[in-house]
Amino acid sequence: MLEQIKIGRYCCAPSTQIENFRPLVGDDLIDELLELAKDLRDIRICHINATPFGGGVAELLSREIPILKALKVQADWRIIHGDQEFFSITKSFHNAIQGQEFNLTDDIKHIYIRHNRRSAELLTSDYDVFIVHDPQPAALRYFNKHKKGKWIWRCHIDSSDPNPGVWSFIKPYIESYDAVVFTLEEFVPPDLNVNLVEYILPAIDPFSSKNMELPEDVYRSAVANSGVDMRRPLIVQVSRFDPWKDPLGVIQAYQLVKREKPDVQLAMVGSLAGDDPEGYEILSRVNEESAKDPDIYVFTNLEGIGNMEVNAFQRSADVVIQKSIREGFGLVVSEALWKGTPVVAGNVGGIRTQIPDDMQGFLVDSVEGCAESLLRLLNDDALRKEFGEKGREKVRKDFLYPRMIRDDLRLVKRLVSS
Repeated sequence: MLEQIKIGRYCCAPSTQIENFRPLVGDDLIDELLELAKDLRDIRICHINATPFGGGVAELLSREIPILKALKVQADWRIIHGDQEFFSITKSFHNAIQGQEFNLTDDIKHIYIRHNRRSAELLTSDYDVFIVHDPQPAALRYFNKHKKGKWIWRCHIDSSDPNPGVWSFIKPYIESYDAVVFTLEEFVPPDLNVNLVEYILPAIDPFSSKNMELPEDVYRSAVANSGVDMRRPLIVQVSRFDPWKDPLGVIQAYQLVKREKPDVQLAMVGSLAGDDPEGYEILSRVNEESAKDPDIYVFTNLEGIGNMEVNAFQRSADVVIQKSIREGFGLVVSEALWKGTPVVAGNVGGIRTQIPDDMQGFLVDSVEGCAESLLRLLNDDALRKEFGEKGREKVRKDFLYPRMIRDDLRLVKRLVSS
């Protein structure tokens, strides 16, 4: 079964009024975007992924679809359905494409094919362009009986060194697409054979509830009400509970910092996605570690932590940490920088593109390096302010929604014109 995501009222939301972006990104970009939207007004676009909440793709689509509709581009968002067994397998595929070991059996192949074939059969041909996101629904185009329109597969993860067995299994399905999109050129597996490869960096919506401006007294009060002592230094991680985000490594880095700054606190604000059963296992391990230290706070979307609360934590933090081991992009880096909060992050993937050139020294490769960078920022108010200001400007120039949607529509126009 495929379910269409119903986006609520969008016409009055500031983020969907494209003219509100003009002071931030400039006339040239907005004018080009409006022209592209006008050219594609009769083109029907369908985005497909595996979950409506909890992950980066859902985060992107939840904001992009209303903007496209406000531009009068006909865009829908559909999700595939699967049982826990299927999503356990596809999470393993997700990890394997990022290089993790995995034993791919015939039974696993059968389950993946069965779910994708069933979803493909239910997918109508009432669209001109299908954009399929990540490994979970990657075989949809191959099994779709209509096979009309143009098909794009969008890979949001670091697939530069995939597990050979999983990659050889999934590669034929990906090669059936008309175009494939990666975040960075370095993520393209060397043996991939497709007609068109594009590179599109994600972006954030500065007017969403997660990124909108908030009065200082409001966001500090919100965090204080959660139990955090706002008189003491605060490190914040905002991430899914995922081994690639290295939450246990974050705790270890915090523990090293605490030896020199005993009053420091750590808030781990995480989400659990509907297509990620592994997340609950990681959360259990994080809770086990956090129980040993009353200055470690763990919050999840299951407890009502939503976008506004994430916004408050990112604004209240002295430093945000994103110690990823592998990362396609890492939206939370741009989110934090947009709020003027410095970020210590893993020296991997798309994170590098978001950090200002003269702040690249805060990209880290170890727990010890992470702790050292955290201490440097916590002990230097002026440096934190400089990093935050430069980071916000970097995001303004390169990582706001109009640029990403412009890139998406350029690709759509190229395909439907060919």
